[in-house]
Amino acid sequence: MLINLRTQLNNFKKVEKLLRSKLGETQGKRVISRAVYLFHIGVNDYQYPFSSNSSVFQSNPQEIYVDFVVGNTTAVIKEVYKIGGRKFGFLNMGAYDCAPASLIIDQTKIGSCFKPVTELFNLHNEKLRNGLRRLEHELSGFKYALHDYHTSLSERMNNPSKYGFKEGKKACCGTGPLRGINTCGGRMGVSQSYELCENVTDYLFFDPFHLTEKAHQQIAELIWSGSTNVTEPYNLKALFELH
Repeated sequence: MLINLRTQLNNFKKVEKLLRSKLGETQGKRVISRAVYLFHIGVNDYQYPFSSNSSVFQSNPQEIYVDFVVGNTTAVIKEVYKIGGRKFGFLNMGAYDCAPASLIIDQTKIGSCFKPVTELFNLHNEKLRNGLRRLEHELSGFKYALHDYHTSLSERMNNPSKYGFKEGKKACCGTGPLRGINTCGGRMGVSQSYELCENVTDYLFFDPFHLTEKAHQQIAELIWSGSTNVTEPYNLKALFELH
C-alpha cells in the first residue's frame, strides 16, 4: 500500500499533537526538534508515466514534471520545519533506470538502462541538491544529510564483486531476461512460474526492483556514517549528534 506524501504529512501532524499532549509542550518540542526526518521519494513518480502509458508528458514537459515532484517535497519539508523539525535526511534518485525491472518497459535493449527515465532521474537529483542548498540558506537551523544513492547503487551494479556480490544486474527472483519480470511469489498470477536463486547474498537485487537485505545494509551504513563524498554535508550519525 502506497501512502501519498500529503497524507504522511497529516499523519505526522497527528503524531506531533499526541507527543505534545503526552509529554507536555516543552518536552514535545524537544523531541520534534531533535528528531531526524528521512525522505526517499520519486521513483514511483518517474516510473509511473512510462509503465502506465500515461500521457502526463504531453501536457507537462519533463522539467516541469520534475519541478512538480521536487516542489511537493520542498513544500512538505517546510511544513515539517514550521512544526519544529530541523534535521532532515535524503537519498537522491538511485539508478533504478538500470534495474532488472527496466526490461518490462523496454525489452528491445536487454540489459541496458532506460534512457527516458535516466534523464528524469538526473534532472531530479540536480534540482533536489540545489533545492536543499537554498533551504539551508532560507531556513534558520535547517540541517540535512544527502546520500548520493545514484552513485552508490551504480557502483554496485557495475562492480558487484568489489562489494561482495556475484551478480549486480540480474535479480534473485523473477522471470525473463535477467529475471526482470516481476513474477516473484506468483505476483502476476498463481499459475505463473518464476525462478529463484540459490543464494540471495550473491545478488544485489532480490526482485526486479528491490535490493536484497545485504545490499540495503551496505547502503544504510553509507547513509549513517559515510564520508562526505557519499553523504553530505552531514551523515545521519552526525545529524543525530547535533543539538
